[in-house]
Amino acid sequence: MTDALLFGVAVLAAGFMLSWGAEAAEKHISQGLIVALVALVTVMPEYAVDLYYAYRAGQAPQSDYIHYAAANMTGANRLLVGVAWPLMVAVHWLRTRQRSIELSPVNAVEIAFLLLGSLYAFVILLKGSISAVDFAVLFAIFAGYLYRVGQLPKADEAEDEEEEPGPAAALNKLQPAAQWAWMGGLTVVAFVIIAASAEPFAEAMVESGRLLGIDEFLLIQWLAPLASEAPAVTIAVLFVLAGRAASGLTAMISDKINQWTLLVGMLPLAMSLGAGELASLPLDARQREEFLLTAAQSLFAIMLLVRLRLSLLSAGLLFGIFAIQVGLAFHFRDDEAATIRSLTTLAWIYLGLAAVLLSLSGRQLLASLRDGLLRSHRRLEAAHEARRPAE
Repeated sequence: MTDALLFGVAVLAAGFMLSWGAEAAEKHISQGLIVALVALVTVMPEYAVDLYYAYRAGQAPQSDYIHYAAANMTGANRLLVGVAWPLMVAVHWLRTRQRSIELSPVNAVEIAFLLLGSLYAFVILLKGSISAVDFAVLFAIFAGYLYRVGQLPKADEAEDEEEEPGPAAALNKLQPAAQWAWMGGLTVVAFVIIAASAEPFAEAMVESGRLLGIDEFLLIQWLAPLASEAPAVTIAVLFVLAGRAASGLTAMISDKINQWTLLVGMLPLAMSLGAGELASLPLDARQREEFLLTAAQSLFAIMLLVRLRLSLLSAGLLFGIFAIQVGLAFHFRDDEAATIRSLTTLAWIYLGLAAVLLSLSGRQLLASLRDGLLRSHRRLEAAHEARRPAE
């Protein structure tokens, strides 16, 4: 328990350092790109743990590590949508009493790329495994996302916001060279802390759970991702508390995109490295349904987001269904067949709800997404035009 606490404090401290550097960097780097990069860096603990399981699965294909790799990945993705997204709305409501987080039209870019990744997940389901080909496709989606958000305006080209006092504000008062030095130093130190703490933190959490008599598989699926997601969620909550709720939710959406594309695609690479040859990560009957449930949850969440807002009601619905699935997982922990049936049922509930939203206001939802993408494109063109020197 002591190890879990110590490594947890270290990871959270690294999260604070990254948040300060991120806020300062927004004055120099595209606003969308810095949020995407911070989400990627802060989720490194999750990457480290999951890729470790995949690597060990390559070394011992018949071991439980192959199940742990898939379980950790699906658990992390579902935690983000089922807990982290609703948390942003709840913190925003407690702070301002506003019942929803309103996103900018440029955030249609995130939603569109998350939709691409979620649709491709069903291709993986049909194949029954995650291969190097899937990595190529998913990496292309992620790279396209980074390129697109990299074209967005910097913070000083976007809406002017009153700068909150704190370390980031202090950094912005320094000379540019000193700012970059401090931002780089904070990032490197935070990254080293995260990389060094990730595996022992997750292992300490698992060991602590074992002492409490909790099922090992469920620990790897839920407690380990909960621990490794802490830095990313910490930064997002800090954004919300600083009056930047949209940035906090966007960071969580970006976190979901990179885990649902890059992390999923990298699992067969880590497994191949462990095996010493090209290998695919197979999905057994249980993991197929886990993957289906994760993809279905993503589609439903996207349907809730296409209006470029997430309300308290939507957040409550996401959290409520997620809480039910976790409760059923622990209830049926000794009954594999009942567990698989519950996963399938919940997946169809998500898909059914998504279909209802699409049927009731499909044209309006799709029009909202299309308008957001068009407005994002116009904003990019305006930013490029403003940068051109006068002729």
